[in-house]
Amino acid sequence: MSSTEAQVLEAIDGIATQVIAPAAVEVDRNGVFPRAAIEALGKAGLLGLTVDRSVGGLGHGPRVAALVVERIARECGSTAMVVCMHYAGTAVLEKHAPERVRREVAAGRHLSTLAFSEVGSRSMFWAPVSSAQKSESGIRLNARKSFATSAGNATAYVWSSRPVTAEGASTIWLVPRDSAGLRLGGSFDGLGLRGNDSAPVTAEDALIPESSRLGDDGQGLAIMLEQVLPLFNLLSAATSVGLMEASTARTAAHASGTRFEHLGSPLAELPTIRASIARMRIATDMARCLLLDTASAIENGREDTMLRVLECKAAAAEAAVEVTDLAMRVCAGAAFRKDVGVERYFRDARAATVMAPTTDQLYDFIGKALCGLPVF
Repeated sequence: MSSTEAQVLEAIDGIATQVIAPAAVEVDRNGVFPRAAIEALGKAGLLGLTVDRSVGGLGHGPRVAALVVERIARECGSTAMVVCMHYAGTAVLEKHAPERVRREVAAGRHLSTLAFSEVGSRSMFWAPVSSAQKSESGIRLNARKSFATSAGNATAYVWSSRPVTAEGASTIWLVPRDSAGLRLGGSFDGLGLRGNDSAPVTAEDALIPESSRLGDDGQGLAIMLEQVLPLFNLLSAATSVGLMEASTARTAAHASGTRFEHLGSPLAELPTIRASIARMRIATDMARCLLLDTASAIENGREDTMLRVLECKAAAAEAAVEVTDLAMRVCAGAAFRKDVGVERYFRDARAATVMAPTTDQLYDFIGKALCGLPVF
């Protein structure tokens, strides 16, 4: 690692320990947006981690972003998902947004997110049914977005719609959260990732300038596949790996520190307990290996990049479900107590399997790729 990468990892470790971890229980219990964590990340320059140095960013690539998100996820899945979506949105801004927006991101004053999934097309985010119509005043958006992470806290949404006039599946826009005509659907009260501020967003003749378009009209699918999907899948996998790492560590600590008083021995003396923890460790390490290999494929432009991108999210999501299931079984009745901590990771880990692209969709895409069929 270069010294700058070491400094990034040192900085995120400090924030994770001092800011994110102490707030994680409240974020989960009360569904509170992790504002203090996002502010700390902004002040440290980490919201601009992937922004080019020429506009004030840190200029790091997908691998470092994955390491940052994974470290955050060990403490709080909600915060990790907010940062995952921010980096995914920032990937589009880096390519297509004006310099002033990129400088705002680099300075920690712009929190990005994606607004792709819609009520009409559900998890098929690449096929928006919402509209963007040109008028004398600008572009009028009408949409029912099913979910947007950081919906009430993002500075602006990276937003998809059908093209205005061009051929193609979609067009991408930068839509400020406070745009007239936007309405949020209420606070998030979900099973897991309870502090990620996910909410439906409805646009009713929301007016934005035509200059808010990101990329060419009709080129949204290319932007999704080339700029968003690789980084989002990678960072979603990093979130899953972080949840697995924390679950494995907490489960091992519980097994080592909890005793059978009548036997005078810890839970870890049971071979079945040790075997389960070993399985957790192996699954976590396998997912991390695929995660880092995917980051390498992206950064080096390998021929197998898209296959790895599709694989890493599916594999990590499935492994996270397995690992957190084992954590609950090993910790047994104590696992249902909040103070042990594994039940929070158990709940948070389930989101990745149903978050677009879902695990079932990814299996289909991978199968198509292996059989020589068009993926999309």
